[in-house]
Amino acid sequence: MSSPLSEPGAPQRQLPYSVRFEWGLDGARAVVPGADLAVVVDVLSFTTCVSVAVDRGAKVFPYPWRDAAASEFAAHHGAALAGPRGSEGLSLSPASLRAASIVDRVVLPSPNGSAISHELAASARQVVAVSLRNAAATADWVHATLPDGAVIAVIAAGEKWTHGALRPALEDELGAGAFIAGLSAAGRHNFSPEAAAAAAAFDAAEPRLAAILRGCSSGRELMDAGYSDDVRIAAELDASSKVALLRDGAFQGA
Repeated sequence: MSSPLSEPGAPQRQLPYSVRFEWGLDGARAVVPGADLAVVVDVLSFTTCVSVAVDRGAKVFPYPWRDAAASEFAAHHGAALAGPRGSEGLSLSPASLRAASIVDRVVLPSPNGSAISHELAASARQVVAVSLRNAAATADWVHATLPDGAVIAVIAAGEKWTHGALRPALEDELGAGAFIAGLSAAGRHNFSPEAAAAAAAFDAAEPRLAAILRGCSSGRELMDAGYSDDVRIAAELDASSKVALLRDGAFQGA
């Protein structure tokens, strides 16, 4: 048996399935190589922020951390650097991006979805940001633009425990599942069991989706901190027709 630290083999890469589903940065490194499209899902809140910003015609540059290097990165791209949720102005809060008078070019750091997107920008063939808001629109776009046998790697970002380990997050499984269910409805086949399970989870949750987002761990954390609007915006299922495609280092309308 191979070491747990060895390179992922065919089973871990979910070969030979066309639609794959994994968690976090390590999962992305396993299933994205060789894929035609990488799909990043971080519902609370990076990819929801991206969807809201792209709806407003903005470009969103992913970056892992808000530090001195992020400030230099933002300056290089002529973009505003978003602050942490709760700070004045643009932040990792969908409500802040919706309320801003102008949203043009913004660097949006986060250690989960944004960090994954930033790494994939240098290696994946194509990357899209998916939330519950644009899951169906993105599935329709995939079906219209990619051949039936295209390999699609769906990455649920998850959250981090205080010691840095991955915490799988229900909202990201549901966002990924909404997108995968859209692929199924469009006639795509050859899903990995992991991908099929995510779609089934979304199908089961859809009738009570808003309540489930409010009640899950991440949703309760935001609600308790006073960010109920962010949870409400994240639950706007299929409210957006815009596909957020990563081009020239920034998510923008496809």
